[in-house]
Amino acid sequence: MTSTPGTPPSSLPLGLPTGSVAEAVLRVARDSQSTSILNHSVRSFLFAQLVAEREGALNDAAYDRDLLFAATVMHDLGAGDLAHGAARFEVEGADLAAAVLTEQGVGAADVDRVWEAIALHTSPGIAERRGLLAYLTREGVGIDFGRRAELVADRAKEIHDAYPRLAMVRTLTDAIVTRAARSAAAAPAFSFAAELLRQRRENGITDLERGAAGCAWGE
Repeated sequence: MTSTPGTPPSSLPLGLPTGSVAEAVLRVARDSQSTSILNHSVRSFLFAQLVAEREGALNDAAYDRDLLFAATVMHDLGAGDLAHGAARFEVEGADLAAAVLTEQGVGAADVDRVWEAIALHTSPGIAERRGLLAYLTREGVGIDFGRRAELVADRAKEIHDAYPRLAMVRTLTDAIVTRAARSAAAAPAFSFAAELLRQRRENGITDLERGAAGCAWGE
C-alpha cells in the first residue's frame, strides 16, 4: 500500500456495521438500486470513515458510525426504484431514508441528522457547516468522485477491489436524469438534478461524466 507523504498508513478496519438497523439500511439500498450505485454508496461510507480517522474525528462526541453508515449508504435512494420524482432526488432520498430509520426505532433527533446529511450531500459550502455527520457524508461521497483522493490512497485499491466501480458515474447520472425528467418538482431550477438534465439534453453528456475521465479512480 502507498500513503500520502507525511501521513501514516491507515489501520482502520473496513468492515461494515452490523445489527438490525444496519441490515435494514443495506437491504433497502440493495433492493432499490443497481449494484453500481450500491457499491458507490458503500465506498462512500468506507471513505468517510477514513476521513474521520485522518482528521482525528473517530473519538469526537458527534461521530456516530451507525448514523454515518445510514447516511452514506442511503444517500442516493432518491435515484433508486423507490423514488418517483416527487421532489429533488436529494430530498426524496432523505425522506425515504428517514422512513427506514423511523421504522427501525431510531430516535427523531438522529433521524433528522441523517435526513439533513443526505439532503445536503450535493450542497458545497452548506453541508460542511451542518455538523460532523453532514460533513463526513459529503466528503465520503466526494472522495468516490475523486476529490481529495490522496487522503485515502493507501486503502483505495482494497476498497475498489471489494466494491468495484462498474461505470458508476454514468449509471448514477442516468438514474438522476431519468427521475429529474419526470416532473418539475424533481428538477427545480438551479438544482443539481436540473443541471444534469440540462447538460444531457443540450450536449448528450454531463460535466460530471466528462470529469470521470480525469478522476483518480476513473468512471
